[in-house]
Amino acid sequence: MSLILGIETSCDDAGIAVYDAAQQRLLGHALYSQIKMHEQYGGVVPELASRSQLEKITGVLDLALERANVRLDQIDTIAVTNRPGLVGSLLVGICFAKGIAWAMDKKIIGIDHLEGHIFSSFLNSDGSTKQDVRFPFITLSASGGHTALYLVHDFGSYEIIGQTLDDAAGEAFDKIAKMLGFGYPGGATIERLARDVGFQDFFNYPRTKSTLDNIHFSFSGLKTAVLYDLVKKGVYDLHKGPRADAMSLEIQQQVASSLLVCIGDIFAKNVQLAFKRYPAITSLAFVGGVACNAYLRTRLQDLCNQQKKYFFAAPPAFCSDNGAMIAFVGSYKATQGRFSTLSLDVLRDG
Repeated sequence: MSLILGIETSCDDAGIAVYDAAQQRLLGHALYSQIKMHEQYGGVVPELASRSQLEKITGVLDLALERANVRLDQIDTIAVTNRPGLVGSLLVGICFAKGIAWAMDKKIIGIDHLEGHIFSSFLNSDGSTKQDVRFPFITLSASGGHTALYLVHDFGSYEIIGQTLDDAAGEAFDKIAKMLGFGYPGGATIERLARDVGFQDFFNYPRTKSTLDNIHFSFSGLKTAVLYDLVKKGVYDLHKGPRADAMSLEIQQQVASSLLVCIGDIFAKNVQLAFKRYPAITSLAFVGGVACNAYLRTRLQDLCNQQKKYFFAAPPAFCSDNGAMIAFVGSYKATQGRFSTLSLDVLRDG
């Protein structure tokens, strides 16, 4: 079971990759991104996402195979995301994978999208696989759809030790960027604005109050606090949105900087609590779309240095949704003999 084809279509992107389990190396990958398509709507439109994936997925497969320099008949196993995500998008990937598996008599494995993110940190940017990671370790996974801390015991063995009670960190970036008058997605814009003023905390927005026995995240109250702060400043109208005539660059920079520092504090505090709860843990991994944020990576790296812990993160190319992480998880599931059947469907293994 050497060559694994990974297919990821849980949201708006379509990612496909080939991973060689024998060499423990990513051979090639391709990604079709729909960010430009959904910008005008301020977020992902599920119906448009699945239709576009259906049109593009064959081309993404061809490009991934070309970059990997392999033929489809050389693939041994197909790993495909089957949970969680947008139902229509998941069905595109699952049906595509099942069609190939049936037509070419290949084995198939259903993969949890979140498990893909957890282990994306094992991939290096050059396609090689990290060999120096010691189990167990803590993973902070943060994106537009989820924010959670995991205790990772081994490949395929992990448990949630803290998660968001409401919204995800990435959603907070997107929604607050929109409040400031910017488009979707908002994470990169927030970081750029914050960098311009040196990552200072101007407004002291509320932090999540976690404890050693109850590690959790919450970003709904943070979004509300920013909203009413903007209303109070006279730069946002509850009915019409951001007031272009009153919204200055200075306000945008200060709000973005305060938001980023606040989320950095929340992440750092909860990771500290996790280290305290599990003192034997020696490592922290940072994954998910939000892990692209250089400021947050630095905050967590600095924390780990202070705590004498090893810090590692998914490369930026594998932070957002991608086929490489699905192919990698598929490789160790194939080694473990954890295959699915052609009855594989959304939200459950066959």
